[in-house]
Amino acid sequence: MIRRSLLATAALAAVALPLGHAWAHAMLRGASPAVGSTGPAPKSVILTFTEGVEASFSTIWVQDAKGARVDAGPPHAVAGDSLRLEVPLKDLAPGSYTVTWHATSVDTHKTEGRYAFTVAP
Repeated sequence: MIRRSLLATAALAAVALPLGHAWAHAMLRGASPAVGSTGPAPKSVILTFTEGVEASFSTIWVQDAKGARVDAGPPHAVAGDSLRLEVPLKDLAPGSYTVTWHATSVDTHKTEGRYAFTVAP
């Protein structure tokens, strides 16, 4: 009985594993400036995802503590790397900033998130 149950579980896993990629989403793997970091004013925000993203269907907004946008253009793919999106920034004053992103992966799944970083005085 236990052996039959183990075989059934193994068979189900073998069928389900190939579908895992179809259910994938581009999740945030890393960011520069880093999530929660404090440091010098960056010239851009670069987000790295767990799978390729479509820059033309993705957004990155950067706002200061008052809600004013400080990104200086649309996000674009980092040359030769479909996992990374970059958005240029205006000159940033010391203070807190929030990055809000919406990513569409190459398989059309959408994810979103936000994080904060601080520019040191």
